[in-house]
Amino acid sequence: MSNGIWTMPVPKNEPGYAYGPGSPERQRMKEELARLSASEVEIPLIIGGKEIRTGDTGTCVMPHNHGHRLGMYHKAGSSEVAQAIEAALAAKKAWAELPWEQRAGIFLKAAEMASKQWRYTLNAATMLGISKTVYQAEIDSACELIDFWRFNAHYMEAIYKEQPQSSPGVWNRVEHRPLEGFVFAVTPFNFTAIAGNLPTAPALMGNTVVWKPASSAVYNAYYVMKLLEAAGLPPGVINFVPGSGRLVGEQILAHPELAGVHFTGSTAVFQDMWRTVGNNIHRYRTYPRLVGETGGKDFVFAHPSADIAALRTALIRGAFEYQGQKCSAASRAYIPKSLWGKLRDDLIQETKELTMGDVRNFTNFMAAVIDKAAFQNIKSYIDFAASSSEATILVGGGCDDSVGYFIEPTIVETTNPRFKLMEEEIFGPVLTIYVYDDGDLEGALELCNTTSPYGLTGSVFAQDRYAIEHITKALTHAAGNFYVNDKPTGAVVGQQPFGGSRASGTNDKAGSMLNLLRWVSPRAIKETLLPPEHYAYPHMDTE
Repeated sequence: MSNGIWTMPVPKNEPGYAYGPGSPERQRMKEELARLSASEVEIPLIIGGKEIRTGDTGTCVMPHNHGHRLGMYHKAGSSEVAQAIEAALAAKKAWAELPWEQRAGIFLKAAEMASKQWRYTLNAATMLGISKTVYQAEIDSACELIDFWRFNAHYMEAIYKEQPQSSPGVWNRVEHRPLEGFVFAVTPFNFTAIAGNLPTAPALMGNTVVWKPASSAVYNAYYVMKLLEAAGLPPGVINFVPGSGRLVGEQILAHPELAGVHFTGSTAVFQDMWRTVGNNIHRYRTYPRLVGETGGKDFVFAHPSADIAALRTALIRGAFEYQGQKCSAASRAYIPKSLWGKLRDDLIQETKELTMGDVRNFTNFMAAVIDKAAFQNIKSYIDFAASSSEATILVGGGCDDSVGYFIEPTIVETTNPRFKLMEEEIFGPVLTIYVYDDGDLEGALELCNTTSPYGLTGSVFAQDRYAIEHITKALTHAAGNFYVNDKPTGAVVGQQPFGGSRASGTNDKAGSMLNLLRWVSPRAIKETLLPPEHYAYPHMDTE
């Protein structure tokens, strides 16, 4: 117990490195990439602080050079899942009773380590393991991950400080208890920062966690886990359990001590998890908190007053950075006829100029998609467009998986505003454009609002301020993160809390206080300082 009221350091967003030619950080990154590329790592499960090797293994490869192994990882079986749950429950009491300032100290230290000596390892693992360019890795596995840990500690303090009023003779207060049971964190392949945040946000608030990383991103997730251990995370607080999503998930979702699910991934998987929890609702000690960020079919809506150069840049960056493998990536665009003739040729030409290849070549703008399944799925959409009378491939469309899972940045123009590629999430470097009549702005807005089941991100491009206001209102529920004259990607912790609704998730806003509130169960305490000593009230006195 501290004899002082402690405050968290005021967080600031971590500055990113540019890795320009001749810079010391570029040299250090090249060295770390070479070091990790030259070795293979064996990745165990980490349960209760102990490394466990099952012998049932998977491989970690470079998506841009899938013949190059980075390592192998052990997969959890049923007994290991049970051990992870027991380890989380066994660690819970001591962790929940640890003063909140001490819990925060671990993650503040992890952030500082990630900012300094671990920065290059996290970035290199992200570049090699999930095929991000150095810039995309820097804004993810360095800046965003650090921001999550620093800002979340600050938000925790703000939550605890918010207290109710007290009337005369009464002292009211609220405490924010961790949930009863354990939290199941399921993380995606595409962001190391999300892999780091999903298990640590509940843990910061006093919960213990079973963490299943995406099978295609065990490599970079493992380094996050090792960093947390190096920062002083006690055994059992977060248990690292790679393995089959169905095997791990079914066992965990059936456990009566499940207190919450922190998920980022596909809409179909999250809906299946929700359905499973509903079917098991009679089993649980408490109603599990379900927090999920799922898919997106994110849009750029251009008004006739839009700045063409800014629009062109936003379409290219929004659609093709990290090969379109962001749930916020620009995937469909609505362009007025009056702009399309001025935009089309330059958009095609700049897309042709985008360089693609190995992430160790820093001149590349793009790399490979994550794995063979993703490659085949994305290619199927391109093939569908190529064979359709309602679509024209304006640029790109090439697919080659002989060395790495490479798909060219592809732009499709469709005459059907409800074309398959305008409706369904593709999760790859494919942008579909519908050109609308300038005189039918309202019809185009209605299409934008209703064509896709998702509601994650979107943007409007316009110089006309009345148009900006009108379009913003018309698309109120179309996006949980809405951008004006900017691409629909790149939310920053502490600046744009991230999340969407509809089929895109529960909109619990990672990177804000709102998310942390989902991992606590408040208890209101009223203390009467001078309790009454008789039951009668004044109105009961005789006249």
